[in-house]
Amino acid sequence: MKKITFSLIVAMLVAVTSVSAQQLYLGVKGGINLSNFSGDLDDADAKVGFNIGLAADYEFMFNHAIQTGLFFTTKGAKYEGDLGEVSGKLTMNPMYLQLPVHYAYKLDVSPGTRLVFHAGPYMAVGVGGKVKVKASGSSAEVSDDFFQDGAFKRFDAGLGLGVGAEFGPLLLDLGWDMGLTNISDISGADAKNQNAYLTVGYRF
Repeated sequence: MKKITFSLIVAMLVAVTSVSAQQLYLGVKGGINLSNFSGDLDDADAKVGFNIGLAADYEFMFNHAIQTGLFFTTKGAKYEGDLGEVSGKLTMNPMYLQLPVHYAYKLDVSPGTRLVFHAGPYMAVGVGGKVKVKASGSSAEVSDDFFQDGAFKRFDAGLGLGVGAEFGPLLLDLGWDMGLTNISDISGADAKNQNAYLTVGYRF
């Protein structure tokens, strides 16, 4: 009887500890992107952009978490050189709403400071953006909607990974998103988003 009672007490303590370890944190994040394309457009140059959004961090076990959120992010690339019959500069600047779902493992370094290793899939929907063409020696610039001319699809999906740090409520994150979806809508063409990012944030 004593053994049964002791086992029940231990089981209750484990259950209470597990529940108390579950925490949901909300925060804001923002930073810079360095994006490009892979596939048929891999000769383009990387382009600097930005990201900003709301983040959620659900710690379902001690030092184990699911990280997600909703972010406005810019991707794309730029190309400078021969543009058919003329030479000039082409800038592709698609904008997305992106939803990542990452598993994160957190490693305690010191009180209040943890390293965070995370990876998982993401989905994104294009909400706007421009394709800009500027011929060499001309001040004129032609601009068109990135998703409206039938050349690019709005849906994007891929895998992301990164490493970050938590300094109490302050967050720092360095990551990479590798697009796995062909966003080109032109038959026989292939283009996938590639994006590196550096963000800072604050967790409530």
